[in-house]
Amino acid sequence: MALDRQTEIAPYEAPEKDLYEIGEMPPLGYVPKKMYSWAIRRERHGEPDTAMQVEVVDTWEIDSNEVLVLVMAAGVNYNGVWAGLGVPISPFDGHGAPYHIAGSDASGIVWKVGERVTRWKVGDEVVIHCNQDDGDDEECNGGDPMFSTSQRIWGYETPDGSFAQFTKVQAQQLMPRPKHLTWEEAACYTLTLATAYRMLFGHEPHDLKPGQNVLVWGASGGLGSYAIQLINTAGANAIGVISEEDKREFVMSMGAKGVINRKDFKCWGQLPKVNTPEYNEWLKEARKFGKAIWDITGKGVNVDMVFEHPGEATFPVSTLVVKKGGMVVICAGTSGFNCTFDVRYMWMHQKRLQGSHFAHLKQASAANKLMIERRLDPAMSEVFPWAEIPAAHMKMLRNQHKPGNMAVLVQSPRTGLRTFEDALEASRR
Repeated sequence: MALDRQTEIAPYEAPEKDLYEIGEMPPLGYVPKKMYSWAIRRERHGEPDTAMQVEVVDTWEIDSNEVLVLVMAAGVNYNGVWAGLGVPISPFDGHGAPYHIAGSDASGIVWKVGERVTRWKVGDEVVIHCNQDDGDDEECNGGDPMFSTSQRIWGYETPDGSFAQFTKVQAQQLMPRPKHLTWEEAACYTLTLATAYRMLFGHEPHDLKPGQNVLVWGASGGLGSYAIQLINTAGANAIGVISEEDKREFVMSMGAKGVINRKDFKCWGQLPKVNTPEYNEWLKEARKFGKAIWDITGKGVNVDMVFEHPGEATFPVSTLVVKKGGMVVICAGTSGFNCTFDVRYMWMHQKRLQGSHFAHLKQASAANKLMIERRLDPAMSEVFPWAEIPAAHMKMLRNQHKPGNMAVLVQSPRTGLRTFEDALEASRR
């Protein structure tokens, strides 16, 4: 299937103002002095519904290699919760700006380009991946940009995220927007999809191969739903783990070979001291969990890879059930950061523990191409209006969100719009 092509935005008339209301469109390429944002300040650190408040702030100035993007819609990720809480670190300890605008996913329109930017022009429709770097060290030039000392996550380690009318990004963060998706669908997937892609394909020689088996924690969430689709697309087998039985059907619909409900077992949390009665009870229960995996993969067939992100609650079991020479790859610690495991199984069975952090442009682009080619579904669950951005993060904090990925509207006036012209017409009604 041919890739989508960029199309020109037809000329239209709009007044030039210093500030536009949410959903109101400026003239193409006109940059107002001010913009609306959902801002966090250090003194407001706390749950998202108190940390995030609407503020009118200056519209970003861009450097020669940067791009200003009119944000049509944005994605909701857990780093927005972390930014509000100020844990595990406060974003202000990194960037030092007076306020922080969260949001590390977006779809939108290129509104202004720096003088050194040649790949993009005003009017291009884009999605944004969240990796930034300075581009001037060895890792950025022949190595892996994710290993650069300048590597940072836009919207978390930078103050200029997507929960505002305009966002400032590096030109290398932009990718073409899949035209068959709505603005909100296009906004919800890049962070989780690219993260899952690198976890599965970015760590040779343990890159995913056809026929392999992968245990996927949090299989109904944003990361998990893309992991399962990628595993299925690669000709491998995903075994999804859920915590609520009503998520089973969704996980199977994404392409999982089988699903396990972790609430059927009692082996979660930090590992008990080895060779104590508590450890023996844990091991017995963990082996029951391993037997549930065999019921899907076949007797004695352990998983080649474990797709980890809960961390503290699940890590001891992950390191036990992965096969000899297999890999546990982890990108987060949503249940806690103090991971424990029985190191005997690690060295005797020569297992690999691999940390993984987002993705570089080539990996993000490869994942985005799969979306453009309609090989993947964005698995969007809920869409929230601009006024409910904090509420969306509260649902995520409390684990009350539906399976899949959440999106929020910014400049797009309503859901279901696929072109800028549709959004412009809707904004005038």
